[in-house]
Amino acid sequence: MLDISRVRAGYGAINILWDVSVSIAPGKLTTIIGPNGAGKTTLLRAIMGLIDVTQGEILFQGENLKGVKTWDMSGLGISLIPEGRMVFRDMTVEENLMMGAFSPGHRTRAAQNMELAYDMFPRLKERRRQLAGALSGGEAQMLAMGRGLMSEPRVILIDEPSLGLAPVVVQDLFEILERLKSEGRTIVLVEQNTHRAVRVADHVCLMQSGKVLLSKPAAEVDLEALHDLYFARE
Repeated sequence: MLDISRVRAGYGAINILWDVSVSIAPGKLTTIIGPNGAGKTTLLRAIMGLIDVTQGEILFQGENLKGVKTWDMSGLGISLIPEGRMVFRDMTVEENLMMGAFSPGHRTRAAQNMELAYDMFPRLKERRRQLAGALSGGEAQMLAMGRGLMSEPRVILIDEPSLGLAPVVVQDLFEILERLKSEGRTIVLVEQNTHRAVRVADHVCLMQSGKVLLSKPAAEVDLEALHDLYFARE
């Protein structure tokens, strides 16, 4: 569904990704793990057109994404749930969710999709009239995820959803990921919690220094060997 082939990308004169190749299978959860600075977030930004790809290509259902504007990705069926929640703090929970269905093609089903978001995140329904800036970190992450689902994406890119959250909230979020996976969603999950990430994944990619060091089915991943690569012990 999403094929990344020998991609190089970065920020100005600083290159971050070096010949990165990853294939995202439809209906599967692919997790991308690695230490800080590995290039995980940069890869998601390259997919979304937030930074230029200087070499290689990114294909979505066989079509090259080069030149597609970030604001048009939603219309294609690609949604990014960014690191750090990044909700609209001065808007209500409900207004934030509606921003996820802002493009004309998604507005007709906005009410129905909002109810689906409330079913998945009941706490959001309780706080639907509350300003997003008053939410806890866990609630803000739920809101960011709910907003990302409002456009009925075919591919969901999720960047570090557990970052800075209490263990009980992390447990709830990974249960939601399990639910999304069981619904047949195509998910790319960037995550530093290797144990949870591998447990929920169908496929695992390990990045380090802008390169993919490992790519294999989650069932074949040996965590001890994975951690050796993660911490550069080999």
